[in-house]
Amino acid sequence: MGVEPVTGRLYRLLLGRFQAYLWRDPDCLTLIDTGPADSGADIAAALDELGLAPADIDRIVLTHRHEDHVGAAAEVREWGEAEVVAHRDDAPVIEGREAATPPALEGPERELYVQVTAGLPPAPPVRVDRTVVNGDELQLGGGAVVMSAPGHTAGSIALHIPQHRVLITGDAVAEHLGRVLLGAFNDDTAQAADSLRRLAEVPADIAVFGHGEPVRTSAQARIQDAVRALRA
Repeated sequence: MGVEPVTGRLYRLLLGRFQAYLWRDPDCLTLIDTGPADSGADIAAALDELGLAPADIDRIVLTHRHEDHVGAAAEVREWGEAEVVAHRDDAPVIEGREAATPPALEGPERELYVQVTAGLPPAPPVRVDRTVVNGDELQLGGGAVVMSAPGHTAGSIALHIPQHRVLITGDAVAEHLGRVLLGAFNDDTAQAADSLRRLAEVPADIAVFGHGEPVRTSAQARIQDAVRALRA
């Protein structure tokens, strides 16, 4: 539990087995993902550690619809007047209007998926105020470009913040034991691999992931290594 800085404006919020991110602009506070439904207290504690109040959150960006990313969004939204942002293809599930489809698990992923999702509470539905698509821009960090990264889910997104050379990948990319790799538990693995290749073209020094440790230098090269590993 707790909070750790990644850059001067980007913080990683440690939520037990899961994590979220906070981007702090002088005039806007953006929470990127929210962890599972029982993460509200940990998010509030992290904000307090930074000298912030729960109601200070202005925007919640959800990188995709999975319970470990959207679970606490409904609670966090009740703290103030935060705008909830998600890709239009995942919004119906996030809002509870459509049922989620399970991932297309392959080989050893099946057992790992059971372990990771064990005890994970369902995500209460939350209204999405703004739906986004590839190429949209958010007023975050001088302009954050939304990158569609389908495959993990249909509406998975990444955020590229060019002014700061930061890439926030959601679960399209992961880090494990020092290796950057394709995220697991995908709806469409081939499509997810295509998204990884596109993200590897982004000029980023810093990358943060839905799961795993941040990469603080040479992020583009590390993601390109992950693409090469797919071909091996």
